[in-house]
Amino acid sequence: MKPQDIEDLKELIEFLKKYQVAEFDLDRGDLKIRLKFNSPEAPAAGIGDLARLLSTAAPKAAVVPVPEPVAAPVAADEAQGDSNLHIVKAPLVGTFYSSPAPGAEAFVSPGDHVNKGQVVGVIEAMKLMNEIECDAAGVVVKCLVSNGQAVEYGQPLYSIQLG
Repeated sequence: MKPQDIEDLKELIEFLKKYQVAEFDLDRGDLKIRLKFNSPEAPAAGIGDLARLLSTAAPKAAVVPVPEPVAAPVAADEAQGDSNLHIVKAPLVGTFYSSPAPGAEAFVSPGDHVNKGQVVGVIEAMKLMNEIECDAAGVVVKCLVSNGQAVEYGQPLYSIQLG
């Protein structure tokens, strides 16, 4: 490996540790990387710990409230219940760019027709530009992120009217 590759790998490892990613796989041609981090193990519990736990446990008849699951935020377009609306989501964490270069025309704009597999943006991650391909054919309704914005895995990027 080149010195720059080693530096990039160190940066990747620090990033994964920072965000507590347990496993990571990268397969690009002849380069294959698999990272798996062990979670810190808790010390083994002894009989004294078990006795303390049982003495403080709630009686069997006690009712323990269970918090209700929190619904994930829903985009306004999804909330309308339009079944022909598709959301293109970020496949990785990084910085989203709507055009191939600064000052260049955007890959797609609202009102443009897109085909399945068409590049609709790029996400820069670890100094690599990753093309984002549309996974459905239709018309772009709205770009849900701005150019240069940091995005998370699974974050909605575009809403597409199918058809």
